Amino acid sequence: MFKPPRGFFRRLSAAAQGEPWVWLCAAGLIMSLVLVIGLFVLIASRALPAFWPQPVALLELRESGALAGRIVQKYEKQTDGVRETYFKVYVGNKAVHGKNFVHVNERELLRVSYPEDMLYIDSLDGGDIFGQPQSLTLQGGLRVPVDDPRFEDFFAQLVTDTAVRRIDILEVELGQLGELNRHLEQNARRLRVLAKNEIQNAAEIGEISAAQKKLQTRHEVYARKSKELHERQDHFTLGYRVASGQSLVMPMEKIDHYYYPNRLGFFEKADVFMQNIWRFLSEAPRQANMGGGVFPAIFGTLVMTVLMSAAVAPLGVLVAVYLHEYARPGLFSRLARAGIYNLAGVPSIVFGVIGLCFFVHLAGGTLDQLFFADALPTPTFGTGGILWASLTLALMTLPVVVVATEQALHAVPRSVREASMACGASQWQSLRRVVLPAAVPGMLTGLILAMARGAGEVAPLMLVGVVKLAPSLPVDAVAPFVHLERKFMHLGYHMYDLGAQSPDIDAALPLLFACILTLVLLVGALNFLAVWMRARMRKKYAVKPF
Repeated sequence: MFKPPRGFFRRLSAAAQGEPWVWLCAAGLIMSLVLVIGLFVLIASRALPAFWPQPVALLELRESGALAGRIVQKYEKQTDGVRETYFKVYVGNKAVHGKNFVHVNERELLRVSYPEDMLYIDSLDGGDIFGQPQSLTLQGGLRVPVDDPRFEDFFAQLVTDTAVRRIDILEVELGQLGELNRHLEQNARRLRVLAKNEIQNAAEIGEISAAQKKLQTRHEVYARKSKELHERQDHFTLGYRVASGQSLVMPMEKIDHYYYPNRLGFFEKADVFMQNIWRFLSEAPRQANMGGGVFPAIFGTLVMTVLMSAAVAPLGVLVAVYLHEYARPGLFSRLARAGIYNLAGVPSIVFGVIGLCFFVHLAGGTLDQLFFADALPTPTFGTGGILWASLTLALMTLPVVVVATEQALHAVPRSVREASMACGASQWQSLRRVVLPAAVPGMLTGLILAMARGAGEVAPLMLVGVVKLAPSLPVDAVAPFVHLERKFMHLGYHMYDLGAQSPDIDAALPLLFACILTLVLLVGALNFLAVWMRARMRKKYAVKPF
């Protein structure tokens, strides 16, 4: 007679109650968390080392002289049946070497050393430079050699002074001169319009012409000031020697910052690490996006996401409220819901084409004809800008907000509505004062999903306003302060440019991972803020069915 093993019926009962499936779901959740955390750790492990100061080696070779740079990789390669060891060295000094990386066979090495006087320079237009300083040339031709005790103090002071003058130049050229240029252009456009009826508008033309002369005089004053600041920058130079023995000269105005990597202790390296991160987050890109920071891209991504959220949230809520609360069941409501659901599956590039045709050409062109005719043929709103990019992404993420809001409205107990109406409230009053507040947490869930998707999109933005380098931010201190017609930079497009358009992908790879990490943290911060707001709303407007 068959006798079941001990515990057989207990396990059979657990299986009948679905316990194995519960464990399977838990395993799936754990696996998902491990994958997400692992992906984040991978990105951070590739991004953060780019900011940590690495030692610079001096490699003396048997035949080709010497090289100075960071040894980034040691690998083996089989050549003619023989396995040989190679070093991948980041040499910088692209103007000297013509490339950023050199592969050195271990057999060619005579010696590897780390001189303490090896200098790292972040050049504003030449990338990373490694060399040994020789002398400073001050104003009047005074030369300070490297063995002079005052050399380090002079060097540090000159770098600080040139950085201050660089800021002064930017304030003059982008601030005063930029504002004057805008006023001159506005007056010039106004004069072109008034010139169509010169006799009737003679008095106004005279006033504007007089104002133009005053503006032009001020423009010449600031132009001279800018020229003087540039000339003062040209008086100071640094002489240095590269590993090959060649002596070069660099103007001090080209040096962004410097340090001696082989002299740094742990805490000094940590300080440089934090400074490098701050520069990356606060500076504008340079050298075809291969250097500098990503502040304009961060700012553009943040402003675009906020504008997109401000556009999609009320529109999505209105659509969902109508479909759920007011639309009668029938063909129209079924077709509307089917259209919204299908809209969620449309490729993002299609929304880019729709935004280009409808928003940019049709709406923007109409605005130019009505309000900016004096600026034509130069378009104002009839070209890509942050407004049209935000509206395009709002249209793309609309289905997410609509579906989430409908589900939130459906989750509000019917008894709550009935109790409100029983107290004498109308349907609109019940909706506005009871139902919508209770559904706000669910609405915010849709908004979180919309922000997460919209912030990382690239394809539609390439057609409606994003650019590789934007000279001005969409929000600044110049009236009217928010410039919705301006083109902007975006972290997603910046990553695409680094990964697909960079002339040296090996050199751009650490910066690419840094941009990915920045975008992930930015989206995470926006989502955290929305989740925090949702938790507060859920606690404040919690309702219980009667």
